[in-house]
Amino acid sequence: MATTLMNNRWTSTASSIWIQATTGGSYAFSIYSPALKSSQSYDQSTLDTISVFKDIGANAGVLSGLLYAAVLTRRRRCCLGGPWVVHAVGAAQCFVGYLFMWLAVVGFIAPPPVPVMCGFMFLAAHAQTFFNTANVVTGVENFHDYKGTIVGIMKGFLGLSGAILIQVYQTFFKGSPSTFILLLAFLPSIVSLSLMFLVRICPGSKVDDKKYLNNYSIVALTLAAYLMFIIILENIFVFPKWAHIVTLVGLLILLSSPLKISVEAFGKENADALPAERDPLVYGIDPNEPEKILGQKYGGYDELPGTSNEVPPAAESMNLWAAMKSLNFWLLFVAMSCGMGSGLATINNMSQIGQSLGYDTVKINSLVSLWSIWNFLGRFGGGYVSDILLRGKGWPRPLLMAITLATMTAGHITIGSGFSGNLYIGTVLVGICYGAQWSLMPTITSEIFGILHMGTIFNTIAIASPVGTYILSVWVIGHIYDKEAGGGRSCYGVHCFMESFVILAFVSFLGFLVALTLFFRTRAFYQSVVIKNLHRSV
Repeated sequence: MATTLMNNRWTSTASSIWIQATTGGSYAFSIYSPALKSSQSYDQSTLDTISVFKDIGANAGVLSGLLYAAVLTRRRRCCLGGPWVVHAVGAAQCFVGYLFMWLAVVGFIAPPPVPVMCGFMFLAAHAQTFFNTANVVTGVENFHDYKGTIVGIMKGFLGLSGAILIQVYQTFFKGSPSTFILLLAFLPSIVSLSLMFLVRICPGSKVDDKKYLNNYSIVALTLAAYLMFIIILENIFVFPKWAHIVTLVGLLILLSSPLKISVEAFGKENADALPAERDPLVYGIDPNEPEKILGQKYGGYDELPGTSNEVPPAAESMNLWAAMKSLNFWLLFVAMSCGMGSGLATINNMSQIGQSLGYDTVKINSLVSLWSIWNFLGRFGGGYVSDILLRGKGWPRPLLMAITLATMTAGHITIGSGFSGNLYIGTVLVGICYGAQWSLMPTITSEIFGILHMGTIFNTIAIASPVGTYILSVWVIGHIYDKEAGGGRSCYGVHCFMESFVILAFVSFLGFLVALTLFFRTRAFYQSVVIKNLHRSV
């Protein structure tokens, strides 16, 4: 099918970026949770329970993956806008979940039972997995050669979305958190419904993909720096209304930049079109070469991908059940439980950690806001850097995952140590490494298990995040904090969290060992990929 300005992979990318930038309402829970707590007369334990359902909803994206796989199977590699179905279902969930939450907060409906409110929260957060799956998998489909980079861009903008939504709140709704809930019901739903038909799987000719993807990356980095600058200023000065409007206009100008990049890339692609190539990470090694390189067969190979010590190229039709029968799936799941679980447990307890160390409210709010920037840098950098290291140095992505988990171990030790400024240094290390895993995990999933069921598989592995967080937050940090508080409600001093973060450091180190095992098991496969890339570049 011939491409047009409204029907090509570059416009699809810009549309996905805008959707990602507005759909991270779950990251802004701290803005509206006080209104939820006071209006429904919840105690802290009940509010924490609702927060758990938020985390589960935002990470348990198996249904979105199954829906995307069904759409992809029916309209395989056709530029017919199939992913719009996934976006539409996500928009419906987002609107219904936040709308009913708002109705309860403002008193239009009677306070619902706690399980019902948990359902509203789950539904609202669950929408995020549909938006994310449709945008990430479509991006990987459209840019096979730069999977890490496109996943990093998509995950990066999602990571920034919380800070973006908070800027909208600060400009128009500051002091009215209940209205912010209504904003979360309308804004992501309207943006996704308006742009969903532009998010398409479009075969494209090879222009300088890296150049234009780098331009998207520059926009993301500039946006992150701009948001960080605003956050710092807001914690030093009191912004009047006009200042908030000016900074928001600047934010919107930066967010419009992807459209300019898309128009330029589309024009170049039309002027200098080259035939698209098939990526060995998705479609497999050339039939004449796999035995020579890897000595394996499955449909083509003798063993199911992921069950041998040396992993062959991904089978494109490999579904969730087949993936779950492989050891590599569970190695990835355990590594993510350790890394994502300990990282999310850290941010969930950031306020209490700061209070125990004597940080004032301004410093704590700055740390929480800056976390979104470190998270973005990790999400973006994990994908971008892993592409460079794979294509330039031959470093498998699981090796980079192991490095981030080792660095996260050092971050947890730093936070638990209690020296002056430890929380600033520790949260930078943990935040960046936590974000990197959100880019590395989907990319590794697409490479080891294929793209067709990528959405289902990586969303299943993502369940490791709330599972690990629940265990580490409730059974480790919460239990030890209460013990150190000695029956009181608050604890002050380094001892409040020292033991907890020693345990979190041990958990991260365990994840490092598991990721290292995955690296050794997939080393031969990634070596074959590097050889293929060299052949194609000659």
